[in-house]
Amino acid sequence: MSEISRSEFLKGAGLASAAVSPAPLQARTAAPSERYDIVVAGAGHNSLIATAYLAKAGYRCLVLEAYSMIGGGVISEELTLPGFKHDTCSTAHNGIQGNPVIRNDELKLHDYGLEYISPDPIMHMPFADGSYITLWADLDRTAAEFAKFSKKDGETYVRMYHESEAARDLLGGDQFAPPGTGKSLNDRLAASPMGKFWQRRLAMSQWDVLHENFESDHCRAFLMGTPWSMQPPQYPMTGRSAYSAIRTTPRKIAKGGSGALTQALGKYIEAHNGVILTKKTVARLIVENGKCVGVECADGSSYRADKAVLSTLHIKHLVEMAPRELWGDDFLFGADTWAGEISEIVTHYALKEPPKYAIKGGTISPVESAILASSERLLRFAYENEVGISSIDEPPISIFCSSIADPSRAPAGMHTLKILGFHPYNLKEGPQHWDVIKNQVSDAQLNYFRRFAPNLTDDKILGRFVMSPLDLERKNASFWHGSIHGGSSDPSQSGLLRPMVGWAQYRMPIPGLYQTGSTTYPGGSVTGAPGRNAAMVMLKDFGTSIEEVVAKGA
Repeated sequence: MSEISRSEFLKGAGLASAAVSPAPLQARTAAPSERYDIVVAGAGHNSLIATAYLAKAGYRCLVLEAYSMIGGGVISEELTLPGFKHDTCSTAHNGIQGNPVIRNDELKLHDYGLEYISPDPIMHMPFADGSYITLWADLDRTAAEFAKFSKKDGETYVRMYHESEAARDLLGGDQFAPPGTGKSLNDRLAASPMGKFWQRRLAMSQWDVLHENFESDHCRAFLMGTPWSMQPPQYPMTGRSAYSAIRTTPRKIAKGGSGALTQALGKYIEAHNGVILTKKTVARLIVENGKCVGVECADGSSYRADKAVLSTLHIKHLVEMAPRELWGDDFLFGADTWAGEISEIVTHYALKEPPKYAIKGGTISPVESAILASSERLLRFAYENEVGISSIDEPPISIFCSSIADPSRAPAGMHTLKILGFHPYNLKEGPQHWDVIKNQVSDAQLNYFRRFAPNLTDDKILGRFVMSPLDLERKNASFWHGSIHGGSSDPSQSGLLRPMVGWAQYRMPIPGLYQTGSTTYPGGSVTGAPGRNAAMVMLKDFGTSIEEVVAKGA
């Protein structure tokens, strides 16, 4: 098995950037004396979505990105070997499918190279006793998988699927509009015949819902870990997560890699007179007469905005970029008490063949799979995370082999693999201890995985690249404490409390400054909701609406 050092990675990342990014994103320059309507700090997918709408409206936008590629957590790079495109962070783009940017094709991103693939089977989980559950796009076929363990559980799966589908409009949709737009969820629940049922369900823990409804622990474990919500399942108000794997909708992946989304957005921005600069780390906000009028970069260059500055920087860092007295005590309290979610150690592999799981009559090689030994194992994880234990005892893991459905991600006949293991950032020995143990933890996860996919012997592995929670933070400052989903989504950091009570409308305490990204409402993952919502608020402040902008056509 070949190892790739961090210095080799940094060199290789530059090569990957040139390979998968459109040349203009690397070639453009901008004189600090140039004027822009809007300066954007950070090029994550949310800030790029907001910028795309603003550029479509006719505003001249400048995007500044610290890394050598745009995309933030939505990026694809050659991390192991040339020709193997790995998703550094996000892979499945399920949440964004309901966003009008994709659902209504508001930016025509397919014209800029964006195409989605719908893998089926959707998910697979093998168990140590040789049994397994496979989630298919066909409801009856999936129900039969559950019925292998319990006839009642197969029936329950179908019942809960219809519960969820009947409440789709009731529970969903509000995330794609700024808070305060239309009726709140509580108001909708109060007016619905289903409201009392869902008020209780949403307040319960995921574990309570699953324990109450399913009798087989195999079925419970599958629903807890495919995918894991990144919140301990026994926490209150995680009940909605019990329904996340009760679905028939595929978890879509972008053809060519997760970064195809952000590359398409970058092309769109440039086609609408925007400028994108990489290797530009924003270090300070320029505030004059109490208003944010631009930014200064770490290299000494500065850029001014005639209308507004839009940030996608983590609020932990943002508050250090201007005098603290400008933020106000309440906002500073929110930033100081902001907490990350459970972090990950990520291992990327270049393979000669995909993982193969044993099933009745042969093997199966799905795009996405997960391994969770039992529901008790995930319940125990909450304790391990709180006390800083990185346990390699039957570790919960998620697995992506996207090249099965998208051969363009690897050389002919080859495959990419990503294994995510869930571990605390703050180890008992301190986060720096990750530099000591990360390869040991990665090896342990691979060895555990091989119990279920024994074909992945050493000779099938061409290259490996490991990123600990600490490495993730080093790579992208917005992955604060290895938190790649924008922070905890517990009740203290949900809804109108993102990023802080009173500031959920994307406007910041410093006039002229707006904020988007995973730390803002409605939260992390690849939904694009914070980006489009921020654009809605900014356009309204500028005297127009997103509906008018979309209606303009190309």
